[in-house]
Amino acid sequence: MPETRLVVVDPGHFHATLVQQQMYPELSPVVRVYAPLGPDLIDYLSRIARYNRRPQAATDWRLDVHAGPDFLDRVRDEPPGGVAIFSGRNRGKIDRIIAALEAGLHVLADKPAIIEPADLPRLEAALTMANEQQLVLTDMMTGRHNTLVRLLQALRCDPEVFGDPVPGTGDEPGVLLSGVHYLHKVVAGLPNPRPAWYFDVSEQGEGLADTGVHLVDRVHEMLFPDQPLDWQRDIEILAASRWPTAVSLPQFRELTGEGKWPDDFASSIRGDVLEYLCNGQVDYRVRGIHVRLEVRWDWQAEQGDDTHHALYRGTRCRLAVRQGPAERFQPELYVVPGENIGAALQRRITELQSSHPGVAVETLGSEWRIAIPEAIRIGHDAAFGAFTRRFLACVADPASLPARERPNLLAKYRVTTGAVAIGRR
Repeated sequence: MPETRLVVVDPGHFHATLVQQQMYPELSPVVRVYAPLGPDLIDYLSRIARYNRRPQAATDWRLDVHAGPDFLDRVRDEPPGGVAIFSGRNRGKIDRIIAALEAGLHVLADKPAIIEPADLPRLEAALTMANEQQLVLTDMMTGRHNTLVRLLQALRCDPEVFGDPVPGTGDEPGVLLSGVHYLHKVVAGLPNPRPAWYFDVSEQGEGLADTGVHLVDRVHEMLFPDQPLDWQRDIEILAASRWPTAVSLPQFRELTGEGKWPDDFASSIRGDVLEYLCNGQVDYRVRGIHVRLEVRWDWQAEQGDDTHHALYRGTRCRLAVRQGPAERFQPELYVVPGENIGAALQRRITELQSSHPGVAVETLGSEWRIAIPEAIRIGHDAAFGAFTRRFLACVADPASLPARERPNLLAKYRVTTGAVAIGRR
């Protein structure tokens, strides 16, 4: 079987390099890189060079770099059959995705694929084109490979443990998810710089359009596993709001290396502080279940990394993910019973031990914690490798892409972009 070529296009976010933390037998070590010459490209090249030079599990990527303003035209001239990776500027990303599909390339796009509701028809057209040409187009939903998420899904799908999802109300939604990300963070052991454009929400997208994509994907995968959703009939957006995080000029300078505010930021500067509109909340219904999501960006974590909390209400129990001081800022899974489910829970966890060695049930007062050994936890960076391997398996056999993926991609972005539109009113 011939090796598949990797085509990296304008890599402005480190997620492009996380795909390349390891080698894959299906991929050629020679990677074509098309990008304008600038700090985004230099950062990408530096990260790949570090992977190639590391003392253990060094990679062997050989980069064929074409740096120039005509980079997208060069992508259009690529022979078909390769895999294009998009990770960076989000405004106009759908145009680049379509150009890659027209060239006959499969597409692995970092989230978000789109950030504006007006682009939803274009995403639908791109998915139709990919289907017609037997190409795979997907976004990087690495959270699906998280061990805790898989255990949560196994319990939610057990009717003797979870029962049925509770529809919920505005006062008490059936599902609650929140995520806090941090602007100042360390990635692969080094401080993570951010380009100046990252702080331009018209380029990067507002919080719900950006990191909100992961939360919506998690909700839909959890509530309706293996089921296709109709973005026009199954989704009803009820309310949304947004608010800024204040970023001072010294903080901006520390992350970007820029000495002053870009001229494009003038409308968002108050005094000498940037009002970065990266936070948001949305209430919506998916097939009658009331969901509330909140995304937030703060400056720096006290401990650990990005934090997530979740609550799924069932007729027999509630499933909760907590990541606070009591958990030492590590996500943990809890089962809060509403009925006598102890025996059913123990049975299900015992069954899961064959695929998740060492997982166990711990009693904590009136609830249980699912003990997950450190050895089987899959972290943020490692999840990219797992997701890429699954993606490459679909590239080898496009018919193996689950039928729900294309409609559910549209349903997901209907929520995120629709929430942004309502939040702006």
